Amino acid sequence: MTKLRLAIVGAGPAGIYAADILLKAEKNFDVSIDLFEQLPAPYGLVRYGVAPDHPRIKGIITALREVLDTGRIRLFGNVLYGRDITLDDLKKHYNAVIFSTGAARDADLDIPGIDLEGSYGAAEFVSWYDGHPDVPRAWPLEAKEVAVIGNGNVALDVARILAKHADDLLPTEIPSNVYDALLASPVTDVHVFGRRGPMQVKFTPLELRELGELRDVDMIVHDEDFDYDEASKTAIASNKQVLVIDKVFTQWRAREAGTASRRLHLHFHAKPVEVTGDGRVEGFRYERTAPDGQGGVIGTGEIRELPVQAVYRAVGYFGSPLDEIPFDEKRGVIPNREGQVLDDSDHPLPGVYATGWIKRGPVGLIGHTKSDAMETIKHVVNDQANWWAPTHPDEQSVVDLLVERGVEFTDLSGWHRLDEHEKALGEPTGRARIKVVPRDEMVTVSRASH
Repeated sequence: MTKLRLAIVGAGPAGIYAADILLKAEKNFDVSIDLFEQLPAPYGLVRYGVAPDHPRIKGIITALREVLDTGRIRLFGNVLYGRDITLDDLKKHYNAVIFSTGAARDADLDIPGIDLEGSYGAAEFVSWYDGHPDVPRAWPLEAKEVAVIGNGNVALDVARILAKHADDLLPTEIPSNVYDALLASPVTDVHVFGRRGPMQVKFTPLELRELGELRDVDMIVHDEDFDYDEASKTAIASNKQVLVIDKVFTQWRAREAGTASRRLHLHFHAKPVEVTGDGRVEGFRYERTAPDGQGGVIGTGEIRELPVQAVYRAVGYFGSPLDEIPFDEKRGVIPNREGQVLDDSDHPLPGVYATGWIKRGPVGLIGHTKSDAMETIKHVVNDQANWWAPTHPDEQSVVDLLVERGVEFTDLSGWHRLDEHEKALGEPTGRARIKVVPRDEMVTVSRASH
């Protein structure tokens, strides 16, 4: 029987779901799958992009772990595509490759002053508080007043972590350096700015409701933002999620602002205009917008400014180009048709596929990632005539190649060792785990038996 040797580059949810779907698919060939991940540990943005105080989302890891633990997929961690293994290497050892490298960079926000000192991308901050091994261990938390630009769940995560008292994060897997920095933060006010109205937010109701439950943090909303147009009223009447969001806001509007030591302000109809300051962030300037009757907004010409000493832009994630693979610089994705990667002439590249955010852009929840992977896998299965013809398809040859190159790769049993090690670190203080942050330490623990 024919055998498909498949490489998947990226061991986050998109890559792992693609592997799982292929293993379960109707097919007339055997499958052998190798997952390559540039970090020493798997799970991508579920490990390094979800706030530590959201353990229920981390529950996705349980499902991903079950897929890896079937024993039918090999994991090669700490292997960087383009450096440790190339497209030519993959063609020698596999019939096809799926890229599931995600979107981990911050999208740009093109306004004056966005590059001032004290202005940050949310993705960088998330990577820091999640203990990503490739970002600096220190973060400058020096601002009393902070602006967060964006109206999606990442903006809420950033605002919540900035406003929340560090001790309330102690039961989570927050790294020690992050706890220490947040404990010393002088923050008093966090302002979140959205360009459209409160009924057009991209928050999920659960995320929003959690904000109002923070200890010693007052929620501040402004009545002027809640003069709903017909499009907003229709959204409330026809969409259950929007109805719940409206109820949350209604409760907050009825609250008296208390005497909490910190305040979290939500500003709607606020279009970013400029980050002001002489060399470093001193203020945030925005234009008041008004509903356009269609669910969008138009500018009013009224400019307002608030004093802030730091700005975080949470306006979306963006993909990164990969060696020898076409890339759409505008959208931050690999150009593709239903997961088949396209060359400059819009023809499918034999043997090359994409799934997840690098395929469709950074939108949608985990459920979308599964349907996305199904679409890609359908083409992998049906494209047998266009697979590569590898000269070294045996499984050991890839291991030999990495060893020969001196790549200190980690494997699945190594991840289990690191996982148990992190849990043991948390045990004395009753925490679920304490993440190991330095890459070399992650590799050392993972490769303890090598």
